[in-house]
Amino acid sequence: MSVLHQLKTSFEEQVQRAQNLNDIESLRVSILGKKGTLTEEMKSLGSLSPEERKSRGGELNTLKDHILSLLEEKERHFEDKELNEKLASETIDISLPPRPEMEGKIHPISQAIDECIAIFGEMGFTLREGPDIESDFHNFSALNIPAEHPARAEQDTFYLPGQGQDPLVLRTHTSPVQIRTMLKEKPPLRIICPGRVYRSDYDATHSPMFHQIEGLVIDKSTHMGHLKGCLEEFLRRFFGDPDLQVRFRPGYFPFTEPSAEVDVLWKSGNGDSKWLEILGCGMVHPNVLKNCEIDPQEYQGFAFGMGIERIAMLKYGIDDLRLFFDSDLRWLQNYGFGNYERSLIS
Repeated sequence: MSVLHQLKTSFEEQVQRAQNLNDIESLRVSILGKKGTLTEEMKSLGSLSPEERKSRGGELNTLKDHILSLLEEKERHFEDKELNEKLASETIDISLPPRPEMEGKIHPISQAIDECIAIFGEMGFTLREGPDIESDFHNFSALNIPAEHPARAEQDTFYLPGQGQDPLVLRTHTSPVQIRTMLKEKPPLRIICPGRVYRSDYDATHSPMFHQIEGLVIDKSTHMGHLKGCLEEFLRRFFGDPDLQVRFRPGYFPFTEPSAEVDVLWKSGNGDSKWLEILGCGMVHPNVLKNCEIDPQEYQGFAFGMGIERIAMLKYGIDDLRLFFDSDLRWLQNYGFGNYERSLIS
């Protein structure tokens, strides 16, 4: 009987006698490890002639593959055996109550933004977004806001260090997204721009960071009547009241002319009602169109903007703006939403 045949028979008997996974691992080391029996045989090939080395090397590789196959088969056998024994011995009491888990809630701000996007989306508006850090040109100059305007004052605007000819600011409104869109895309345009904005103010009704959503329509025929109808439809659907009374008052904004403030007649729980300011709007100022390389003799349109926190506080009965940002999970459990709930009027 040849030496390789003896090794094969010995290895097979050792694998057959293995009782568990530890025995299999020990055999793997003793046969195929750095100092294993088969490894030592491989090392002896260097002393043979080329012809003998080729022949014996092939036989040793065949034996190695055979042993590996036996070890893997035996290993699977013991793994299956252990798993079956574990399944047979372990039980779970399905009568026990599950561990309590807190259900996640959608924040009222996220809910309000999703509802606004859904309503305006059904009106044909498309979504546009822009950076939170803006240039003075996009945030002020292009919007026809003069250098001496109070909105530029440092007590209202967060200016970033390293100012040049075109200072960088944390945007004070999402109107720069309108400017970027008009500079990049050709009319007709019908867009909404939700996002975070920043102003240096903080109390029960103001926050240094809050959210706005603005809208812009530019074409050759849109007029103030279209603006009025669009906003009335939006407000009635958002607040879930088809009879909601909406009032437009003359106002002033550098970027619109004519401009208007929009109020709604809000009824409190005790039956009282009062007019509450909701948003600002107007026809896009010709200077803004010129700054965006749009001919005001050919195109016109309207724009509007509102604070998400303001309309969310009114709709959901929240009386302090700061509660939105306190990260209080108890508050979120009360005011949050289990899933996206649309309270829209069809």
